Amino acid sequence: MALKITDDCINCDVCEPECPNGAISQGEEIYVIDPGLCTECVGHYDEPQCQQVCPVDCIPLDESRVENKEQLMEKYLQITGKA
Repeated sequence: MALKITDDCINCDVCEPECPNGAISQGEEIYVIDPGLCTECVGHYDEPQCQQVCPVDCIPLDESRVENKEQLMEKYLQITGKA
């Protein structure tokens, strides 16, 4: 699954630089995650780095974008050009 940022986001800017895929950017009101680039850090780290640094715990799994670890790894390989 991709992750998403909820309305609880306080725009603290700590998540954006932690994303190894560049999936996080400033939206109109809060930060947003591009589900096409989010691999939940599969291929880079054992855990999503944005979730680790978020001080308000506003980055849950996006239940509308179900992906298993194999699909996330394939996305990682495509994004990084390692496929």
